[in-house]
Amino acid sequence: MSTQEAEYCPDCGRRKHLYTRGRAVFEYDFVMRESIGRFKYKNRREYGDFYVREMLGSCKEAVRSWNIDLIIPIPLHRSRRRTRGFNQAELIARKLGKELGIPVSADTLLRSRKTKPQKELNDQERRNNLKNAFKIGKNDLEFKKILLIDDIYTTGSTIDAAASVLLDHGAEKVYFLSISIGRGY
Repeated sequence: MSTQEAEYCPDCGRRKHLYTRGRAVFEYDFVMRESIGRFKYKNRREYGDFYVREMLGSCKEAVRSWNIDLIIPIPLHRSRRRTRGFNQAELIARKLGKELGIPVSADTLLRSRKTKPQKELNDQERRNNLKNAFKIGKNDLEFKKILLIDDIYTTGSTIDAAASVLLDHGAEKVYFLSISIGRGY
């Protein structure tokens, strides 16, 4: 990992992750917490257009260099999706896929059980919360380089849990993009 990358991801220096590489656009600070909160909980779906523009502006070349075969949004449990009305990661993934010309699948990876919101948990609780939380929607993956999309990267527990399932079912490499990343986790 380069010095520049280490500056933005102290978590990667502390713990081994299952994903190959990832990027986020914004630091998860008060402004982003409020913005993403409105996006997710106040149905401000139009924020997705801004987030995608920013992701493309700062991450497009990295994504191209990863030679992604398929984009997969981090899935919500069906009850949470029903309550919220949409999956914010899927909205972002579909817009990114269209702009990048990369297929998107929202049924390759499924949330197999309802979990507590990660924001309420510490690092160890986050990992435990996500054990067996995902399952593959198909027997084996025909795609080898997967890009996961999520809104917030805090400890990497969600990405690792999803990557584990994808790698166990034939993916060779898993990358991620998120709107924002916490600092100092």
